[in-house]
Amino acid sequence: MPADTTPIVEMRGIVKNFGPVRALRGVDLRLDRDEVLGLVGDNGAGKSTLMKVLTGVHQPDGGQIFFEGQQVRFESPHASRMNGIEMVYQDLALAGNLSVDNNIYLGREMTRGYLGGLIKFLDHKGMAREAVRLLERLRIDIRSVDYRVETLSGGQRQAVAIGRSAGFEAKVVIMDEPTAALAVKEVGKVLDLIHGLKDHDVAVILISHRLQDIFAVCDRIMVLRQGQVVGNTPKSQTSMDEIVALITGAQESAIREMWEAA
Repeated sequence: MPADTTPIVEMRGIVKNFGPVRALRGVDLRLDRDEVLGLVGDNGAGKSTLMKVLTGVHQPDGGQIFFEGQQVRFESPHASRMNGIEMVYQDLALAGNLSVDNNIYLGREMTRGYLGGLIKFLDHKGMAREAVRLLERLRIDIRSVDYRVETLSGGQRQAVAIGRSAGFEAKVVIMDEPTAALAVKEVGKVLDLIHGLKDHDVAVILISHRLQDIFAVCDRIMVLRQGQVVGNTPKSQTSMDEIVALITGAQESAIREMWEAA
């Protein structure tokens, strides 16, 4: 039986305006199954806005969104999450005073019923047990799920946030600058974790200013500038210098100068 080539996510002609500001100007995005897509661009290029449209934070002013081949309209982040799209924001949204397992199950707490379900209590042992299994499956090295998140290193906190997103039948995980504030050693662990998500049939969109990270883990790189796609190519067919030129507009400037000189 041939493999399904339908993209897990397809966005066509996405337009988003904030008053007179045109944040997205007809953006197309395709994410294939088991693919890591690097989404890059300068500040204000539209990267986060595009992802917030995909996850239901913002509603598009134009364009279409398809998920697993079906046209969708996510009215809220909860709706996109219920379909298997998770986003890990740069601030991680973790509760530092809670344990690792409580953070993983925050908002999805496991309960046990008594008296025929009339009374329910949090199933702390069940959450701890399943959190350990999740961390082991994703090869996340944290000594105990009883540790409070505020006691963990930056890389471990990022791993908890990614594990929480990937642990509940996620099909797509979007990461916004996951290595921005990490030490070199911790960056490597997070990149390994991204590789691991791909091995678990999870598609990833990685937003990052660190091009070395993009080239380390991504299959394809998409460049936004001023709300438009200016580059979209397999990693193997481009270079870091070419991507920088697309981000800054240097490539267009060189072409324009060539035409003006002709």
